[in-house]
Amino acid sequence: MTSKTFDRRSFLKKSALAGTAATGATLAAPAVLAQSPIVMKMQTSWPASDIWDEFAKDYAQRVDEMSGGRLKIDVLPAGAVVAAFQVLDAVNDGVIDAAHSVPVYWYGKNKAASLFGTGPVFGGSATTMLAWFYEGGGAELYRELTQDIMGLDVIGYLGFPMFAQPFGWFKGEVSTPADLQGFKYRTVGLAADLMAKLGMSVAQLPGGEIVPAMERGVIDAFEFNNPTSDRRFGAQDVATNYYLSSYHQASESFEFLFSRTFVEDLDPDLQAILKYGVEAASTANTAKAMRQYSTDLKELQEGGVTVRRTSKEILDAQLAAWDQLIPELEQDEFMKRCLDSQREWVEKVAYYELMNAPDYALAYDHYFPGKLSL
Repeated sequence: MTSKTFDRRSFLKKSALAGTAATGATLAAPAVLAQSPIVMKMQTSWPASDIWDEFAKDYAQRVDEMSGGRLKIDVLPAGAVVAAFQVLDAVNDGVIDAAHSVPVYWYGKNKAASLFGTGPVFGGSATTMLAWFYEGGGAELYRELTQDIMGLDVIGYLGFPMFAQPFGWFKGEVSTPADLQGFKYRTVGLAADLMAKLGMSVAQLPGGEIVPAMERGVIDAFEFNNPTSDRRFGAQDVATNYYLSSYHQASESFEFLFSRTFVEDLDPDLQAILKYGVEAASTANTAKAMRQYSTDLKELQEGGVTVRRTSKEILDAQLAAWDQLIPELEQDEFMKRCLDSQREWVEKVAYYELMNAPDYALAYDHYFPGKLSL
């Protein structure tokens, strides 16, 4: 598929240039050089109903407008070509040109994938870790993993630092680590290893399979990501206790995956638009998420869902579980280098962030008293 796309595009370019030589005396140059836009097939890992599908289309819109219509992205939902967890293979094999996903979805191929968004939380937010990707050496480590270690023909960028993911949905109240014993819980990546150390058995499922799995009893508790996605796929229909705040996935961003061969065949300005369009979409996604996530959280509460913050006891237990898991991960040389790099970055950068940040909760409670008593 990819090679045919290249051949067609090369033919169009050559035809346009030939036309210029043959008819330049009678036709204006813009008319001669006009050609069909290059169309990039991008599949997401999200159902068409998910707000994240909208986020992918926000990116496509920006690429279209910045390229003056020369490059268009055809955004396809999960399952349109391949399953949600298979987009990396599909991009590498040229079945699709690009994907909108998260690295943790190819955790099954290499556990180190989870470190690019779903690893230990040393004290930095998703914004801290997205900065590590671009300014702290993370991008080169990602390139080493995908291209050198795994031998993949892909280029990837991260964008949209996600708000910390809720601990999730439970049928009853959970307030201590002992309450978690024996739960069949859905999560993904290293969070699965973490929850196993807390006494839960874990199933790694795409978002679209969560509610059916709850209904069949395959799982009895779960997390996905945010109030809007959760509400849209019907989380509130199978559980009514929603716990916000957790260390299991507190630093994740979207992954924008591209076929390296496809990208390198593009003109340099289009390559730049694909790259820096990620930054533009990241800002747009953040603004939309703030508006919509908070709106849907309120509607979940008004619909009968009990919203609480995860207890300090459970958060402490999560950190203790990370402490057990990290030495196991560091037996892998590459993963140790990633974790060392992340610790060094967070120690330096988050120190400034945390020392400098005022107590926003104090100010919020001052102007909206009592609302934070979840």
